[in-house]
Amino acid sequence: MRNKLHGWPSIVILGVCVFAISFFGIESYFASRTDTYVAMVGKHEISPRDFQERLNNARRDAMQRMGDHFDPAAFEQPETKRQVLDQLINEELLRQANESLGLKVSDVTLRERIANAPDFQVNGQFDPATYRAVLAAQNMTPSMFESSQRASLEPGLLPRAIIDSAIITDADMDRYLGLLYQRRDVRWFAVPRPALTDTQVTDAELESYYKDHQADFMNPEQVSLKYLEVNGANLKIDAQPSDDELKKRYEDQKQRFVQPEQRLVSHILVNVPKNATPDQQKAALAKAEKIASEANAQNFATLAEQDSDDLGSKRSGGDLGWLEKGVTNPAFDSALFALQKGQISKPVLSDEGYHVLFLRDVRSGDAKPFAEVRDQIAKDYLSTERDRQYSELAGKLTDQTYQNPSSLEPAAQALNLPIQTTGLFSRKGGEGMTTNAKLLAAAFSDDVLTQGNNSSLIELGPDHAVVVRVDKHLPAAARPLAEVRDQVRQKILGERTVAEAQKRADALLARVHKGEDIQAVASSVGANAQSVPDAVRMQPSMPPEVLEQAFLLPHPEAGKPQCARVALRDGSYALVAVDKVQAGDLSKISADQRSELRGQMGQAYGVLATQAYIDALKAKTTIKIAADRM
Repeated sequence: MRNKLHGWPSIVILGVCVFAISFFGIESYFASRTDTYVAMVGKHEISPRDFQERLNNARRDAMQRMGDHFDPAAFEQPETKRQVLDQLINEELLRQANESLGLKVSDVTLRERIANAPDFQVNGQFDPATYRAVLAAQNMTPSMFESSQRASLEPGLLPRAIIDSAIITDADMDRYLGLLYQRRDVRWFAVPRPALTDTQVTDAELESYYKDHQADFMNPEQVSLKYLEVNGANLKIDAQPSDDELKKRYEDQKQRFVQPEQRLVSHILVNVPKNATPDQQKAALAKAEKIASEANAQNFATLAEQDSDDLGSKRSGGDLGWLEKGVTNPAFDSALFALQKGQISKPVLSDEGYHVLFLRDVRSGDAKPFAEVRDQIAKDYLSTERDRQYSELAGKLTDQTYQNPSSLEPAAQALNLPIQTTGLFSRKGGEGMTTNAKLLAAAFSDDVLTQGNNSSLIELGPDHAVVVRVDKHLPAAARPLAEVRDQVRQKILGERTVAEAQKRADALLARVHKGEDIQAVASSVGANAQSVPDAVRMQPSMPPEVLEQAFLLPHPEAGKPQCARVALRDGSYALVAVDKVQAGDLSKISADQRSELRGQMGQAYGVLATQAYIDALKAKTTIKIAADRM
C-alpha cells in the first residue's frame, strides 16, 4: 500500500475510508436487512403470522355463519385480505392512541369479562377450578390469559368512550322520529305481465345468445384428490401405564391436584380520576380512611351500597366472591392475603382508586390423594401417549411427502397408510372433508394443482391431518349448446317478456304523468289499484320494493301525486303513487321507545365519530403496506 500510494489525493481517499469504517463498522457495508412485515403502523410491525391468524379466524367465522353458502375463494381475493389488514391497522392505531392518552383496561372490567365467560362457569357461576383446568388444557397460566384478554379489550376502549360521549339532542330526536314514523298515503298496482306474442327463437338467436352468455352455461372447474390421513382418534395405544409410572406422574404434577387457597372478600372502592390532582388524591384517601375506620363486619355491606364507586359490586354489598392469588393486581393481592379472617384492611391503592377490603372467609388449599385422581392421571397418560404418537406419525408423513413431492406411494408404504380418494368437487367445496377451507385452498393452489406436488400437512382439526395431491382435474368448460338448448331458449323468452313488461309499465306511467288517475289506468289493463292510507316504513301489506320506492318519492303537491315505476323481484313491474305525506305523531311515542331509539342513534353517531377519529390517526401516522406479503 505504501508503495502504491503517491500524492495527496490518494492519502485523502484512504483517510475517508478509514474514517467511515471506524465509525460505522465494515460489517455495515455487507449486512442487509430484510423486511418481513405485512404492514408497518408507525414503529409497530404487523407480521405475516398476525395477519394470517386473523385471516384464518375470519374464514372460520364466515364458514360457521354461512354454512353451505360459504365461498372459500372469497378469502383469496385481494379485497377481502385488505379488509382484514385494515382491521388490524385500525386496532393498532387505537392501541397506540390508548398509550398516548393513558387509557387502560381496569381490573374490574377484566375480572367481569373473565367471570362472565361461559367456559369458566359452573351452574351459572364463575368456578376457579374450572378456570384453571381450561387454561391448563390450553397450556396457559392465568397471567398469560389475562394479558391476552387485556389486549383484546384495549382496541374497544376509545370507541366505547366515543360512543358513550355522543350527544343526541331533543331536536335531533324529533327530526329523526318525525322521519322514522312518517306516514304516506300510497296507491299502487302490479302491472299484469303481457302475453308474449313472439315465441319463435331461431337457431341463429340461440347460438348468438349462447355465445354472448357462455359464462352462464359453464361446468365449474373440479378436482378429485388422493390423500394420506393421520387421525389421532384412530390410533391404538397398546401400552398401559403401571401404578409406579402413574404415581411418579402424580408427584411430578402434584400442583395440578392442589386447590389453592381462596379468600371470600368484599370491597369498597373510592375512585381516583385519571390524571387526578394532588388535592383529589388526598380527598379520595381521606374518604377511604374514614370508611375503613367506620366499617365492621355488620355494616360493611351497607357502607358498600352507599359509598362504593364499583357499580358492579356495590349492589351486592361489595361482594367479589372467592379469589385466589394472581387474579387481582399485586397491591390488592398483597393486602388481601395479609388479612386474617374477619379483618378489614386499610385503604389499598390500585389503578382504579382506593380499596377497603373485608376478608369474610378462607378456604385452605388441599391436595387430592393419589387414589382419588388415579383414573384421571391414567386417562391423561393415554391422551398424552396418543398425542405423542400422532405428532410422531404426522412428522414422518410430512418428511416423507416432502422428500417425494410427486407421489404419495413412498409415504404410504413407509408408514403403512392407505391412499384414499375423494370425489370431484369445485372451489366451493363438496362433501365431508372437502368442505374444509384449508383443504380447498391447498387443492386449488398453484403448487398442488398446477405444479402437481404433494401438499403440506393440512390440519383438519385437533389431531387430524391429511396430505393431498390432485388425482383428476377437470378445467372449467362450457356445456355444449345441445345440452343447454332449452335453458338458452327460456332465457331468451324471459328477457323478451321482461322487456315487454317494462315497455308496458312505461306507457302506463306516461298516462299517469299526463294527469290520468292511477285507478283508471289500472282498470284499463284489468288491474285494481290498492290504497294504503297512513303507510309507514314497516308496512307488511306492501311488497318491499314498492314500499321502498314510495318513501323515496318527493313530497307531492296538492292534488298532484308523485308517481314512479318499480321493478319487482319476479321480473314484473308495478306503478306506485304517493298522494300525501305526514310527519310522525311524536305524542304516540313512549318514553321507553324514545330512550331505546336515542341509544341506537348514539351508537350510530359514535361509530361514525370513531371512524372519523381513526381516519385522523391514519392521517398523522406513517403506515406502510406490503401487498405482496398478504
